[in-house]
Amino acid sequence: MEKKDVVKKRNPENCMQNSAASLPHAPSSVFPTHAAGKKRKPCLRKILAFWILMAVLGGAGGWIYQTWQKIPSSIRIRAGEEQELFLDVPVSGTIYGEKTAQKDVIPVNLNRPLTVQASQIQDYTMDVKLFGIVPFKQVDVHVVEGQRLIPAGVPVGIYIKTEGILVIAESDFEGLDHSRKEPARYLLRAGDYILKVDGVELEGKKQFTEQVAASEGKELCLTICRDGQTFDVTVTPQQNTEGVYKLGIWIRDNAQGVGTMTYLDEKNGFGALGHGINDTDTADLMEVQSGSLYKTKIVNIRKGISGTPGELTGVIDYKKENRIGAISINSVEGIFGTLSQEEADEIQGEALPVGLKQEVKKGEAQILSCLEEDGAPQLYTIEIKALHLDHDNINRGIEIQVTDERLLEKTGGIVQGMSGSPILQNGKIIGAVTHVFVNDPTRGYGIFIENMLSH
Repeated sequence: MEKKDVVKKRNPENCMQNSAASLPHAPSSVFPTHAAGKKRKPCLRKILAFWILMAVLGGAGGWIYQTWQKIPSSIRIRAGEEQELFLDVPVSGTIYGEKTAQKDVIPVNLNRPLTVQASQIQDYTMDVKLFGIVPFKQVDVHVVEGQRLIPAGVPVGIYIKTEGILVIAESDFEGLDHSRKEPARYLLRAGDYILKVDGVELEGKKQFTEQVAASEGKELCLTICRDGQTFDVTVTPQQNTEGVYKLGIWIRDNAQGVGTMTYLDEKNGFGALGHGINDTDTADLMEVQSGSLYKTKIVNIRKGISGTPGELTGVIDYKKENRIGAISINSVEGIFGTLSQEEADEIQGEALPVGLKQEVKKGEAQILSCLEEDGAPQLYTIEIKALHLDHDNINRGIEIQVTDERLLEKTGGIVQGMSGSPILQNGKIIGAVTHVFVNDPTRGYGIFIENMLSH
């Protein structure tokens, strides 16, 4: 009984007060009272509500962006044919032409299959609204003639000569007095094209190097093309330790390599690569003065593995008799030009209709590529995994994965040199292979054929 009288229940609040009393200098915030806890709960609710709102807005923003990408900025429709357009997006609007009367404005709803037909070549505009309310996007609609192309799939050797001399880097060098010399510092930069020296057009880097060496240290007037703008700069060459006059720049006037021809049209015009030829140092699209296609033979295949892309190795003999075509255009969509009649006659295969981007479907497709020395192009099975109708990078509109065991055995998937291999689906030519995933060589990207034809 006495023990029970001694041991008494203690009030938790008293414990708190006693503890606080033992530390008279402790700030009251260290030991919050019940009232302070009540004040903190509304603050936590506000923070939680804020983050929930941010998550909702982020999700909504992502959905809107994906919806935007599902709607191409431009759509092509073949004249005289009924075609189905189904984008499965919650937008509706109208289609009208430049001279369309109000009564001829056509309502559209892209949330369900839409059958369209145009009888003549003409351009239209489609204005669409999200949920039929919020102005969302303007789409250019082009009515075009139906076109047929012969899928090529043959390897070609490529040689291009730049428009002028390309500056790929600045550098310094040791002068006669053993000090560092930088004659072109702040005057020239990587990506510049040197077109003329003292008003004389350049034919190649050898000529340019000789003119600089023969300058005897006198000022040279260089005509430069930079970002599409042409202007003159003056620069004074200086001697290196061997007494040779230099400017302190690295230059290039050509590029070469192996790729695949995508198609041949009825006028012997060809398209190849599906992407442009960029300088390896500046990463800029090279401005082409002239170029040639040459016969090539595939002599080796390095299989691709995760982290290391594979490669087709071809032998190119740059003899005149091996030249099979002329390159006239180097653009982001590929390289284009004209094939010789003799070589065009050797391209076998039936001309196929062009598949427009809205006709391309996810699922099985084929690529046409040649992997054997003196062999004919073969069809290999792939799967289209995703479609990006309005991708910022037009060379990556089609996402593909190699499924053909023969191709996987030979190459491991997509390898360098296969760029330009035509992609076929449902009896139509729909695109060309352009890129490989570095970490998964079985997967890669392709460009829509209509984008190649728009160059």
